[in-house]
Amino acid sequence: MIPIYLCDDEEAVRREIRQVLEKEILISGYDMEIVCDSKDPREILETLAENRRKGIYILDVDLKNEQYSGFTLGQAIRRIDSRGFLVYVTAYGELAFDTFRYKLEALDYIVKDDQDKMYQGIRKALEIINERLSEERGEDRQYFTVKFMDTVRHIPVDEILFFETGGKSHRIILHGLKENMDFTGSIRELQKELSGQFVRVHRAYLANVSLIKALDIREKKVVFVNGENCLFSRKSKNELLSLLGYTE
Repeated sequence: MIPIYLCDDEEAVRREIRQVLEKEILISGYDMEIVCDSKDPREILETLAENRRKGIYILDVDLKNEQYSGFTLGQAIRRIDSRGFLVYVTAYGELAFDTFRYKLEALDYIVKDDQDKMYQGIRKALEIINERLSEERGEDRQYFTVKFMDTVRHIPVDEILFFETGGKSHRIILHGLKENMDFTGSIRELQKELSGQFVRVHRAYLANVSLIKALDIREKKVVFVNGENCLFSRKSKNELLSLLGYTE
């Protein structure tokens, strides 16, 4: 969940912006939430210091505060969250030079004197931010490449539940959250390739530890987040208990 911080000393404007944000988050299903809505820059910074997560900051430029303007607040935010998204709400037009002077990388400037344009600007900013976050997640994601029939598939590793040796020699069945497929391979080679993320829980199964929901000790089964299961051996029991934080 990406935190949103809203700072504007005009209560009516702040309330309007909050309503637009909440409506757009709900309609578009964005993974975002407003964690701080205040006229006080110090409250914004205190909340940020507690969370220390990459966030979205919607700030009034002309804050009537003795210590902070919108730009100096942006500087203070950058010292804590260097990769967050700064969006300025202003009664003025072009402010690119000012943000350059304060060494700030602002995503957008939204003019608040025109209500319709302000709403449109906020919606567009959230859309752009959501696209950038999706791209970042895609870049960080690890994929497992497998040749399936006449095509090459790239399956996100975090969607693979476990691998199983197939009925035929050198055949592997991939059990995923979205689909299953079989291919030519070796459990031993997969274990080497995916070491650290997957554990050999049985001679026939290699399991993704991060997607294990529970262990059925009586039935000697690994239960995954979607309810699917596979067997685990007596030899792998203690390792699984340790990895999952279980105590007998």
